[in-house]
Amino acid sequence: MDWSIGSERIIEDFHTDACAGNVRWNPVKSFWISGMTIAAIVAGPAYFSWSAMAVFVSLSALTLCAGHSVGMHRRLIHKSFDCPGWIENTLVYLGVLVGMAGPVGLMHQHDMRDWAQRKPSCHSYLCHRNGFWKDAFWQLHCDLHLDRPPRFQPEQRIASSTFLTWMERTWMLQQIPLAIVLVEIGGLPWLVWGIAARISVCVIGHWLVGYFAHNQGPMRWRVVGAGVQGHDVPIAALFSMGESWHNNHHAYPGSAKLGLDNDQPDPGWWLLLGLQKLGLVWNIRTPENLPRRKNLARLDNNEGGCPACRNVLGLHAR
Repeated sequence: MDWSIGSERIIEDFHTDACAGNVRWNPVKSFWISGMTIAAIVAGPAYFSWSAMAVFVSLSALTLCAGHSVGMHRRLIHKSFDCPGWIENTLVYLGVLVGMAGPVGLMHQHDMRDWAQRKPSCHSYLCHRNGFWKDAFWQLHCDLHLDRPPRFQPEQRIASSTFLTWMERTWMLQQIPLAIVLVEIGGLPWLVWGIAARISVCVIGHWLVGYFAHNQGPMRWRVVGAGVQGHDVPIAALFSMGESWHNNHHAYPGSAKLGLDNDQPDPGWWLLLGLQKLGLVWNIRTPENLPRRKNLARLDNNEGGCPACRNVLGLHAR
């Protein structure tokens, strides 16, 4: 078993195939992101205000950083730190508010993609190998149906969780309480920018980072034998809350720290350090305390990191 991802959730046999399958339009997924995007484009300029922009920025940062990056990705999927149940549930709830998927659905998508990318080859949907616009349509409006997929089996803690099951069933509806609060406080400008514009930008932005992180960009590590390698997207480091250090993540998926070097800013890691000081998280996993990976090679091409950070701090890429 690969210690670095939740591979115990992916059950395969000799019939399993990561390549054969077809992509089908998902009307619910398509109408969701299309509706939010159209509402943002049409109503956004008409209802713009600086307070609405502040709501957009603050809610985007909170849900992406504490929710998606730390709660959904680093905790729920990779179990890269320990915390009380109420902290996990709070972080997962914030992750649901991003508007991307429910917690179990997101876990399923993530684990299937990671499983496939570690194969010598996989379907182009799973590795973003199509052109820009085709990949955008596929990822934002469609689902892949493999002919012979592996079985997804969440651990008992996940499968038996009433909270996670409820979140999975109602993840789209969770925007309603927030929308009511925003309308009561700031009217339609806060609703348009705090819900529609935020969801559209965050979901499309997540796809954009994923597209570039699997096609081009600096690499400091190579996973030997994997058909798909991760690339860093330095320009998106702060906006993605550290998630764009994707080459590092492919190298050390179990690490709670994604920006491994001093020239790689990682807001999600900064939040974890703050929570650790408050005693709310512990047993944080990093490359220093994870098992050594035999199939990981350090590359001579040491490009990457944030050039602006290196200039400010007087650092050199390493």
